[in-house]
Amino acid sequence: MRSSLGNFLRDFDWILLGLVMVLSVVSVLEIYSATLHTKFVGFHKSQMVFLAVGLVLMFVMARVSYQWLLEYAYWAYGISMAALVAVLAVGTKVLGARRWIKLPGGMHFQPSEWVKLVLILAVARFFWQRAGRELTWADIFKAFGLVGLPMLLVLKQPDLGTALTYSPVLICGLLLGGLRWRQGVVLVLGFSILVGGLWFSGKLLKPYQKQRLTSFVNPDSDPRGSGYQIRQSLIAVGSGGLWGKGITKGTQTQGDFLPIPYTDFIFAAFCEEHGFVGALVVLGLYFLILMRLIQNAQTAADLSGTFLVMGVAAVLLFQIAVNVGMVIGLMPVTGIPLPLMSYGGSSVLFSFLALGVVMNIRMRRFVN
Repeated sequence: MRSSLGNFLRDFDWILLGLVMVLSVVSVLEIYSATLHTKFVGFHKSQMVFLAVGLVLMFVMARVSYQWLLEYAYWAYGISMAALVAVLAVGTKVLGARRWIKLPGGMHFQPSEWVKLVLILAVARFFWQRAGRELTWADIFKAFGLVGLPMLLVLKQPDLGTALTYSPVLICGLLLGGLRWRQGVVLVLGFSILVGGLWFSGKLLKPYQKQRLTSFVNPDSDPRGSGYQIRQSLIAVGSGGLWGKGITKGTQTQGDFLPIPYTDFIFAAFCEEHGFVGALVVLGLYFLILMRLIQNAQTAADLSGTFLVMGVAAVLLFQIAVNVGMVIGLMPVTGIPLPLMSYGGSSVLFSFLALGVVMNIRMRRFVN
């Protein structure tokens, strides 16, 4: 028992945990500031509860063999698909979107967030089982089906942002699985033609989703409509200057001009209050976390562990890039949260569970 505990304390990635906890503290403070004069005041306390639960789940996940998780990945995938179908059938509808299942006690469960972790496991198992041989077109189409089915179900909710977060899992799997450059070129061309056709046919996205995707190019064309969010975000980021206005002193945030500053636009609120220097510190923390994940992928005991860690890294990188790009007007508004900072139980718990899988793989890196 003592030896097992000693190995756990020795092999656990305390540096990664430290970086994550620093970001978590920043998250709580910013949510407190962003909701101080709104009806959402006190949300920082709920975030602290989510973080505490997530921390416990991360330690639990670190103790469960990732090989066992891979063994039951397809079973988890089947249950997840059933949950997504249940959302469409009996889910709670809020602001025109049906994304949650209401649980006893007034709580809401968002299956689409948890599907990201299940997909990382399922895709890792799929490509790991094909390691050492040439990737065929049949393999590629099966992988597309594996990821495409949940994407379509989530798009039906509709939830474009979460559906998009599934794509880096597939891309990472294909690249690590041995995709040849000729296959990559064909896929890119085929995907471009397909998306273009669906876009102009009007069958892929709803009109308001199209407006969100195009308004970031010229937000001034509809400053009070589809371009409002990006305009207010840019004003908030720019007004922060070098050092920021200080916590609870951001005029765009406290004046309720910045939309949902505790979730999708939390980085804009943070930039307004802490400026360019604060933004660099947060981005630096994300960079260190991603580099730590890549290091853990390189030291994994087997290829399946590498697939899993890189899948987690790919999803986090995608969410960070899209959210920050959205805030500064380089990406369309898609409702993708900023990992470990945005408010939300499902998002926080996914991040900690995924990091728990990474810890799991790191702790078994010397096992043959």
